Amino acid sequence: MITGATGHIGFKTLLTALKSGYNVRAAVRSDAKRDQILANASIKGLNPGSALEFAIVPDLTIPGAYEKAIQEVEYIIHLASPIVLKGADLNNDNFKSELIDPAIAGTINILEAAMKSPSVRRVVITSSVVAIIDMKWFFDDETPLGVVWNGDSRIPNADGPYPSDFHAYNASKIFALNATEKFIAERKPNFDVVHIAPAFVVGKNELVTEVKDIHLGTNGPVTSQVILGSKASHKIPGATVHVDDVAYMHVKALDEAVPASTYLAVSEGYAGTLWGNAGRIVAENFPQAVQKGILRVDGDQPSRRTRFDSSKSEDVMGFKFQNYEAQVKSVVQHYLELLGEDVA
Repeated sequence: MITGATGHIGFKTLLTALKSGYNVRAAVRSDAKRDQILANASIKGLNPGSALEFAIVPDLTIPGAYEKAIQEVEYIIHLASPIVLKGADLNNDNFKSELIDPAIAGTINILEAAMKSPSVRRVVITSSVVAIIDMKWFFDDETPLGVVWNGDSRIPNADGPYPSDFHAYNASKIFALNATEKFIAERKPNFDVVHIAPAFVVGKNELVTEVKDIHLGTNGPVTSQVILGSKASHKIPGATVHVDDVAYMHVKALDEAVPASTYLAVSEGYAGTLWGNAGRIVAENFPQAVQKGILRVDGDQPSRRTRFDSSKSEDVMGFKFQNYEAQVKSVVQHYLELLGEDVA
């Protein structure tokens, strides 16, 4: 079973699982979400037939929400979690109810349902690098020289008030990870739990089919630079990863030869990503689109050095993360395809 299959990472994970030969039950919130998946060109191309089925779970926070959906399931990939949507009316009055509580409840409900289902052998949960790093190093200050974050790093729950909705989102990931590990320690389930902790995920969003949506999500810092020529004044952490790699890790983690642990998904680890290099990458790889004025090379997004060690992920899962250039090319190629431009 996969939750969150209509998200950027979730849909790519769904495709990867189907291509890897798994029978998948996608837990979605509505018939409309199911139809969105079935209408996608990549799904139609796979023609999964009976290998793909759906369970409607309208509210993941209700106790017992997943108990029916989880029947006869051997593996669970839990990607669903509340996110900050552009234009959402979020503030310190509802950060807890809209972001933090649902993140905890959704994860615990998955674990509770798995406890009642003898068929479940492993649960893979999407966390985030923000769950293992103190917010001050993520938002405000450069990580001190010599401090490197890895899959074993942990921090206590970050209580509010929160300066922004993104701070509250980060807190939700911290709370959910800590709640999961408390659950495992106290309840001692018969199944394994693996956490995948991505950085900013960059790469083609398969569910984006209109040009106007190309800036959605964590592709935004790239597309704003190379399409709009935006020059951001604020720094964001230089930690990115290709969406294809994150999806691969979620599916690879179902292999019980992968030890239960927390695996970071961060490319260019200790050195980090320089977001502003997107312009150079575009100039070198898409010169005709630059000459036509379709793409820009004058935008900028300053980076904050944040050091991560994701070598364990590469060693255990047996692959090398794609670099920032591959990430940028994936997004830009998709944009040009949506425009009907020749990407060769």
